[in-house]
Amino acid sequence: MGFIKNIFKALILVLAFIGFASLGGKDYVTKIVNDYMNPPHDVMLERAKKVGDFSRVSDEFEIDKAASALGYNGVLAEHKATGQKMIVVDSGKKPLLTPQDFEDGTVDKKLQDLTKKLKGQFVNIDDLKITKSGHMKSFGENAPYVRFQAKASKLPIGEVDGIVSAVQTDSGEVKVIVSANEKGKYSQLIANEFFKEVRE
Repeated sequence: MGFIKNIFKALILVLAFIGFASLGGKDYVTKIVNDYMNPPHDVMLERAKKVGDFSRVSDEFEIDKAASALGYNGVLAEHKATGQKMIVVDSGKKPLLTPQDFEDGTVDKKLQDLTKKLKGQFVNIDDLKITKSGHMKSFGENAPYVRFQAKASKLPIGEVDGIVSAVQTDSGEVKVIVSANEKGKYSQLIANEFFKEVRE
């Protein structure tokens, strides 16, 4: 029911946006949207602070986006040389995944359920396979992760490799961590280098 409510609210906002734009506010709206979607780097870092402290991250990485949606705060970064993506999501009071899911073996089922929920959205994840597991440093903790391979439709790339992790910070918040790249280009060393510098 809450999901339908959110969709309804989004529809009202879209209609209001269209109405405002048609009354001559198009240039004004375009500037506001552009400023929000592509803010200066210092504004982006300020938004990212809602999720974590990214100030120690090497210049080899660029924070692309920091945004809030549907109760989740997220940060998207990219390794400039390889295009590998790093994502950190603060999932609030209802974590998408927890470190316990990795320890008790329920992570596979939860990931499969999440991919089903994504069906029909901006990206479809098919044939998700977990290939191995491990641990890495993030938020000052030893975080469990699983390595995966998947096929993604509605994206320019078809197959991806990467990791999914969850870490509980000292304050008790759970962060979900993802890093991915095109099949054959994923590097765990790059992921380790980025995530070990992220703090609370």
